[in-house]
Amino acid sequence: MGRLIAFDSVTLDGVMQAPGGTDEDTRGGFTQGGWAPPYFDEVMFQFSTGGQVAETAMLFGRRTYEQFYSYWPQQSDNPYSEILNLSRKYVVSRKLQEPLPWENSHLLTGDPVESVAAIKLNEGMDMTMLGSGVLLRSLLPVGLVDELILLIHPLVLGSGHKLFPNGDRLEMDLVDTVTTTTGVIIATYRPAGKDRHETLHAHGFPAER
Repeated sequence: MGRLIAFDSVTLDGVMQAPGGTDEDTRGGFTQGGWAPPYFDEVMFQFSTGGQVAETAMLFGRRTYEQFYSYWPQQSDNPYSEILNLSRKYVVSRKLQEPLPWENSHLLTGDPVESVAAIKLNEGMDMTMLGSGVLLRSLLPVGLVDELILLIHPLVLGSGHKLFPNGDRLEMDLVDTVTTTTGVIIATYRPAGKDRHETLHAHGFPAER
């Protein structure tokens, strides 16, 4: 079974909306998009890629997938574009239909929890989830997220959609921190005191093969 590792950029007040660009997500009249790029540095690049451009497996919710597809395939001079193009991309959505427009993309329909659990059981490598806050909030409580990596930016916006606006209480163990040259804290968390296989079994998922 591969691990599912979630990456999310957040501000100090928990906002995750539109980190990449001004027009990325303007829901609710949000006008402060594009707050993350000024903080990008070599430390962040090395942490997220190891300095390598290689195929991986990725998981997206519909909105994040569409946002990424509208931008990254056109960024030919950016190493992240090659990574994203090469990667197997699983997209959880009841609205999208096959064929998906981005190369190496596969649609997961039906119940999100069951669909992602099935992919985890069959995927031979670790899978990375970027953004996709709604999907993340459905997968964390049932033990399907093995690591949550938060890129905590030294910035307070005061408005915008938050990663955890409400919902279940979740206790996490901090297992690693890295600080970038621009003051971003990259914090890695794992579900506190829980064995991932026991959690999966408790929710009726099959044993690992």
